[in-house]
Amino acid sequence: MAQPEKKKDLKAFDAELAQLHMRGQWLYDDLLVKAIGGPRPRGEPYIWKWSTVYPKLIEACDALPESFTARRSLLFQNPGIEGGGGTTHTLLMGIQIIRPGEVAWAHRHTMSAIRFIIKGNPNVYTAVDGEKCPMEDYDLILTPRWTWHDHHNPTQDLTIWLDALDVPLLLGGLNVPFYEPYPGDQVQALKEDQSEYLQVRAQPVRPTWEEPKRENFPMRYRWRETEAQLKSLAKRPGSPYDGVSLEYANPVTGGPTLATLSCWMQMLRPGERTKKHRHTSSAMYFVVRGEGATVVGEKEMAWEKHDSFVVPNWAWHEHVNRSQSEEAILFSVNDIPVMNAFGLYREEPENSLYAVAAPPVPAVRKAGAD
Repeated sequence: MAQPEKKKDLKAFDAELAQLHMRGQWLYDDLLVKAIGGPRPRGEPYIWKWSTVYPKLIEACDALPESFTARRSLLFQNPGIEGGGGTTHTLLMGIQIIRPGEVAWAHRHTMSAIRFIIKGNPNVYTAVDGEKCPMEDYDLILTPRWTWHDHHNPTQDLTIWLDALDVPLLLGGLNVPFYEPYPGDQVQALKEDQSEYLQVRAQPVRPTWEEPKRENFPMRYRWRETEAQLKSLAKRPGSPYDGVSLEYANPVTGGPTLATLSCWMQMLRPGERTKKHRHTSSAMYFVVRGEGATVVGEKEMAWEKHDSFVVPNWAWHEHVNRSQSEEAILFSVNDIPVMNAFGLYREEPENSLYAVAAPPVPAVRKAGAD
């Protein structure tokens, strides 16, 4: 009598394939089944308290006595992302300091970056492709990809700003890290005639005889103008999920701040508590002023002036202003432009009939099933 043919052991077969640098699709099918309902948030909600960060910045001035060999910047590493490298899986945030009389040397790279000024001065400036951008408190300055940039502090005071870049996306995801130091003495030449500035041509009133550059140009958004707009909208309904929220738009195209990241400023009015929602984008926050809390999943992060925190993608979250008399103002950087570029942005409000639901996923036949 013929013996029944013995079935090949699936685990042993998987091991054989691995030796040949192959993998059965059934292993990916199992991953897809686990993804029903959406992704798991990448990384953890985490807060970096200013009371901890600021003393370390001062210590960094002693550890790195000058700014020509390395940037004196403290980068925020998400404890929930293996191997470090990012504040979220696509973005990196940190805080940088330069001492009186210093220049942080000029270079350019394929990573896009923004500078949000924490402690500045009208005489301190970032130069971007030869255009001076004064660094006053809470101004936003863009250093788009492949633009020359350096930072100058001719004053007698420390200058501190927040950095945000798309480093994890470009290095870990796309693998396109190009970098070039500025030639010569590494202090870039400045355009003395401000009528040559590209950021001047990007204003609402611009020359008619030339086509303005549409992206990757120097840009400074003045805090006094942003704050005035926030205050003018304070009595409007705003967003139930983000309060009175503004996006720093490309002034020529009306699109996001930069191709890979967008900057927001939002006001939570006294006592305001937003509704809970989640979205496929991740975000990093800096508290301009006020005190409150952000609840991410089951974790509450209590924040106050100049604290920084992160909300991972697809994590339920809500914000609350704990003051009954003062507004709270949050600056944030997100990766919504990347999600939109691939048609992958979706947002889901809690308990809403209008939630953007995931499409139905067909049942997947488990590997090895008869």
